[in-house]
Amino acid sequence: MVMFLFLVVALAVVVAAVTLAVVSGGESAPLPEVAPERLQDPLPADRPVDSADVETLRFPVAPRGYRMADVDDALGRLAAELAERGRPHRRPGVRAGRRQSRRGARAARTAGAGRGHGGPAMTPGAVAGPDGALRCPWALSTDDYVAYHDEEWGRPVHGDDALFERISLEAFQSGLSWITILRRRPGFRAAFAEFRIEKVAAFTDADRERLLADTGIIRNRAKIDATLANARVLADWAEGDLDELIWSHAPDPAGRPAPKTLADVPAVTPESTALSKALKKRGLRFVGPTTAYALMQACGLVDDHLETCVARAAR
Repeated sequence: MVMFLFLVVALAVVVAAVTLAVVSGGESAPLPEVAPERLQDPLPADRPVDSADVETLRFPVAPRGYRMADVDDALGRLAAELAERGRPHRRPGVRAGRRQSRRGARAARTAGAGRGHGGPAMTPGAVAGPDGALRCPWALSTDDYVAYHDEEWGRPVHGDDALFERISLEAFQSGLSWITILRRRPGFRAAFAEFRIEKVAAFTDADRERLLADTGIIRNRAKIDATLANARVLADWAEGDLDELIWSHAPDPAGRPAPKTLADVPAVTPESTALSKALKKRGLRFVGPTTAYALMQACGLVDDHLETCVARAAR
């Protein structure tokens, strides 16, 4: 009986000591600076990602005395990485999950009329806009898209600052529609010093708080932090390095037939996967294969305008 009571008391002391250590540590000890960076590392691309990955990160770090607010912040960054990997990337040229406006849908129906007798509707090719010119169907969903489609999308972009802007905006677009970013682009440029790498790299904690409160941009903590971190990484590169690295992954145009319909436009390619790996290896964040391919499309490394699109003929 005495031995049993002794064991009970000893067990109670051990439990109390462990509980005190966790609670007191949770109030005082900060998460080391290296931990969020470790949690930001991209997860392996050769296996599915699920909630178990989050739990395997939470349980090892929580009992070590880290503040749970810091742990949750790091896990929030991981969640953003998972969102970029797991959600459809709603951007121009890719039909997965995109909704057309009434005008775009009407143009698509008109273009598809008479192509068959019964059966499922065909994925439309280029469709006529209000001016009669054939365009990629997504370009007709809003007036903002028409100008972007005709004058920017797929046109070659060079220069480190210009490419940094595209990388940053594609990262902010992850999980959102591109029109959301396009309409806020003036606000992004004002908030991020026109995306001049040297200036953004010098942003302070006060600038970060300013960005988190700026209603003219997407106030996503993980994406803002990634943009600032990317600028600091790129500030150490030689001038022209970013331009050279990105354009070295442009595929041979001769090996890419013009897409006839949106179904022919990929979301990821071997080249975008290689570009993603190269950028991550050099320390950049939020540059997954899907985001990398969106960058390649927007900056003219590939031409995904449909075969009969007026913008393709104008290139």
